[in-house]
Amino acid sequence: MTKLQRTLGHEFNKSLLLDLALTHRSVKGQHNERLEFLGDAVLGMVIAEVLFKRYPQESEGKLTRMRAALVREETLAQVAKQLTLGEYIKLGPGEMKSGGQRRDSILADAVEAILGAIYLDAGFDAAKARVLDWLSSQLDNIDPNAQVKDAKTRLQEYLQGRAMPLPEYNVIDIQGAEHAQTFFIECRVPGIEKSFTASGSSRRKAEQAAAKQALQELNNAG
Repeated sequence: MTKLQRTLGHEFNKSLLLDLALTHRSVKGQHNERLEFLGDAVLGMVIAEVLFKRYPQESEGKLTRMRAALVREETLAQVAKQLTLGEYIKLGPGEMKSGGQRRDSILADAVEAILGAIYLDAGFDAAKARVLDWLSSQLDNIDPNAQVKDAKTRLQEYLQGRAMPLPEYNVIDIQGAEHAQTFFIECRVPGIEKSFTASGSSRRKAEQAAAKQALQELNNAG
């Protein structure tokens, strides 16, 4: 953990927070979903503030798209790989066997959980400093005019381009306390027998994860 803290750029006063942030829900007992919930909010606030100040002439729509590009799963997973988080994440036996330490969703969630842990350990400014450091390259190279499309948008365009019905997203379960819920979403594409289910710390995240699964299946099917 000493090596990881050097890599992160933050030395924890409460090391148990870091340990919890690296514990996936597939492990019995306490896990990192509550910290992920908190870190997601901290990350969104930091990125929104930076973009607001750096791009005073840009519209709300462009700022929203830029923020989405910076906080999306693929970007955070890239950060996690740079920080070598996969070496430290604690997984249950099933996730370990299936290569969960390399899965983008697990890596991205760990980044958010660590930000939540840093916020609790040392406050907002400390968490903000880590965001600015970890995402410095992405922040410097973000294009206000780029059209970054999330998984739900790409799935919709895929289906529309083939004259297929649009997907349906249904909440099949919500678990946990109100302030730290886990949403379970089912994505169905009319005309396709298989459904796609995913979970996340918000409905938006779960829907995006389910859409990503559907896209992968459709692309593999040809």
